[in-house]
Amino acid sequence: MSQDGRGQPILIAGGGIGGLAAGYALANKGFPVRILEQAPEFREIGAGIQLGPNIFRALDRIGLKDAVLADAHRPPAMEMRCALSGDRIVHIDLEDEAFKRRFQHPYAVTHRADIHATLLRACESNNLISLETKRTVESYEEHDNGVTVVLATGERIEGRALVGCDGMWSKIRERIVGDGKPRVSGHIAYRAVLNKDDVPKDLWRPDVVLWAGPRTHFVHYPLRRGELYNLVAVFHSDRYVEGWNTEGDPAELWERFHGQRPEVLRMLERIETWRMWVLCDREPVKDWCKSHTVLLGDAAHPMLQYLAQGACMATEDAVCLAEKAAATPDDLQSAFNAYVNERYLRTARVQLMARVYGEFYHARGPAAELRNQMLGARTPEESYEGIAWLYGGT
Repeated sequence: MSQDGRGQPILIAGGGIGGLAAGYALANKGFPVRILEQAPEFREIGAGIQLGPNIFRALDRIGLKDAVLADAHRPPAMEMRCALSGDRIVHIDLEDEAFKRRFQHPYAVTHRADIHATLLRACESNNLISLETKRTVESYEEHDNGVTVVLATGERIEGRALVGCDGMWSKIRERIVGDGKPRVSGHIAYRAVLNKDDVPKDLWRPDVVLWAGPRTHFVHYPLRRGELYNLVAVFHSDRYVEGWNTEGDPAELWERFHGQRPEVLRMLERIETWRMWVLCDREPVKDWCKSHTVLLGDAAHPMLQYLAQGACMATEDAVCLAEKAAATPDDLQSAFNAYVNERYLRTARVQLMARVYGEFYHARGPAAELRNQMLGARTPEESYEGIAWLYGGT
């Protein structure tokens, strides 16, 4: 390592959406970067994700907004319906001029693989970024002027700093925070993707639609410019399996959704194989950095999916981190502290509110009636005001 460490790259552990966004944002500011991905290739597991105006504000700052939108679907509206009665509870017009004036950026939905591929292409086009696969980060060592990452193979890689983008079960977080395993929510998500032609014509909708039921909810919306249809069914369960790609049990799904609206059941019938994951998060913390090492995305603030903000928060993190690093390029430790200080309260609010929204979506009996009355009485302007803290940016 050079005497002051400044000739060394910034190392990024993890090549998911957050890791690639961080690498590209840092390289845009002139920092050499090595992105270390444990898998044999850079790819994203999963299906659809929702992208609020806040992620497009961040993507715009690194010049990737239009590239992400090129593959996305822009739903004309979001709505919530009761999965028992079919009544519409909430309808938010995403094409209304008041929405556009308020948030300045669109709401869209996309396939995880599509946004990941866009970020990967951007990283491949930047000669300050080294993209490396089969690099499992097992541990790291701090030095006065940087870090040494130790891989599972025993190989040692030196860097000026380390950004932990290694997700919910982050090994780097273990060293910095040390809070053990993630918190299991008791909720399971089943997901599947259909071709548009496989969706019953009377059920296909261009909107993001959420059916709220007792201890369940079901979401569907188009993907990839409307060519695909994304389905996510969430329900309470004590089952626990780590990971994002386990095959789900249809019998348990049907048991949980028994008695719900025909529109819901007919859509669920179209799926032969579901992939499942157990929803987990962690308690919010503010100690994301230590010396030359810092956390980002799910490694820093894993959250439940009920606000659809995991990728959005990671991208905001990436842009903020790069801007703080560029402000004090000779003092990355100060930059990391400034980044955490700017981000921890916003991300903590999303973590906590995601739990609240999960309770809203899954309400039963009088709680569901109160939810419907409260949300149903809102004007469009009041609905926009209710999400302004989230979609309006930092």
